[in-house]
Amino acid sequence: MPKLPTRVELRPLTRSDQDEFCALARASSRLHLPWMQLPATAEEFQLWMGRFDDGANQGFLVRVRETGAAAGMVNINSIIRGRYQGASLGYAAFAPSAGHGYMTEGVAATLRYAFTELRLHRLEASIQPGNRASVALVQRLGFRYEGVSPAYLYIDGAWRDHERWAATAPQPWTPDPSLPEV
Repeated sequence: MPKLPTRVELRPLTRSDQDEFCALARASSRLHLPWMQLPATAEEFQLWMGRFDDGANQGFLVRVRETGAAAGMVNINSIIRGRYQGASLGYAAFAPSAGHGYMTEGVAATLRYAFTELRLHRLEASIQPGNRASVALVQRLGFRYEGVSPAYLYIDGAWRDHERWAATAPQPWTPDPSLPEV
């Protein structure tokens, strides 16, 4: 995992981020469609935030250190322990900050957090084949291409194929205590 500059920091996403997040999601809708749709209203945001209540998912804002502006968001989703020790990764830039490399740095910081603090072994990113910017991001960070999952996620009114990309923890790695010894 390449060491990148630290122009950004990760901040846990909270319910108090609602107004800023929704405004940025609305401003970024043309950037995100057809790849994803972020909550853009207070009701959608509060419903979406419920996914983080049980700890199986963690959400972060990527903030630019110099200005404090939210450049994007990253989620670590469906954290599974036991023999798997992995999760899926979701991320999106916000249009006002897109194209400046902030999300590459934010996802890199998320990888460091996931592999050291959470002690996960594997993170997977599922990306629609036409989303070249997202594919380029994971390639910059050393993710491996693992294949295509047909009709994988329901997005923008249809089941969409997704490429599977994965990264594993650098070695040496300290496993989470939930990993069985044998």
